[in-house]
Amino acid sequence: MKTTAALALILLLTLAGCDRTDPVYNSRFLAFGTINDVSIVGVTHKDAEAAVAALEEDFAAMHKAWHAWNPGPLARTNRLLEEGVRFPAPPSVLSLVKLSKELASRSDQLFNPAIGRLIALWGFHRDRITCDHLPEKAEIEALVKAHPTMDDIEIDGIYLQSRNPAVQLDFGAIGKGYGIDLAIEHLKELGIRNAIVNSGGDLRAIGSRGGHPWRIAIRSPSGSGTLGFINVAGDESVFTSGDYERNCLWQGKLYHHIIDPRTGYPARGTRSVTVIHDNAAEADAAATALFVAGPDQWHRIARQMGIRYVLLVDENNIVHMNPAMQRRVELIDRKQPAKISPPLVDNAPPSPGT
Repeated sequence: MKTTAALALILLLTLAGCDRTDPVYNSRFLAFGTINDVSIVGVTHKDAEAAVAALEEDFAAMHKAWHAWNPGPLARTNRLLEEGVRFPAPPSVLSLVKLSKELASRSDQLFNPAIGRLIALWGFHRDRITCDHLPEKAEIEALVKAHPTMDDIEIDGIYLQSRNPAVQLDFGAIGKGYGIDLAIEHLKELGIRNAIVNSGGDLRAIGSRGGHPWRIAIRSPSGSGTLGFINVAGDESVFTSGDYERNCLWQGKLYHHIIDPRTGYPARGTRSVTVIHDNAAEADAAATALFVAGPDQWHRIARQMGIRYVLLVDENNIVHMNPAMQRRVELIDRKQPAKISPPLVDNAPPSPGT
């Protein structure tokens, strides 16, 4: 009897533990080729666990649908775009094409998902990047001359057609952000109001961490260490593009995966860009566009894309940021050289999380 009573007590305590509301539930899983961390506040352990399991399934499906080179909806879309035929687009691809066309236009095509052939030519489409050789100059010049852009894709309802056979879509600079947006919306549908979804350092946070802002670290341009911190609360995304993410060395020179569509070569002049925005997909695309724009053009492109907070580190490790970002970021090195630009927007609202 004592044993039975003890077992019953253990079972009761276990069930109670599953139903308790945890201060913060943390979990992680692999998707989009990186570690994804999810933190959820204010729900039971059981509900948080179920929510993360649902997100993991979502991310696996999105990764398969948006992979440009493995068999799937996007690979099929690219084949039909090359053939120039009119075809019904898979729903999972059509929504990204529409959004990408808009963002590419607002970025002066510096964000350009149509240059998948250039990405593959450099070998940056592979899981493991090696610089055993560089692309031939003539091959690069031929693709740049072909000038594939999102404007080459015509949308007619659910149908797509390309005027340019050089177009090959690669959603590497927007897919992760779009996926995070969908993940946050899924969490909201499940009644979760305080959470953060972090995919390899790029994230969107909603609500707060027990009444306190989420404290976000900005990675140093070296790829290790921390440049500074940002507090976010309410609903904001923080995305960073850097030359440390996917790169290789060839004869002592670094070649990274952020290709300048205008030259066909990795963009120069920038080491990293961090943006804060209320939409993860737009933040993702903007971080890439501003990296390509560089120290001289980032301000103009940011205004066109409606981005209010930007921090750019140039090749000389000088920080460039607008006044609104300066008020929000806490740099580790207080002596860090910085250039403060004119405001990106007039009469900017108070910064969240401060």
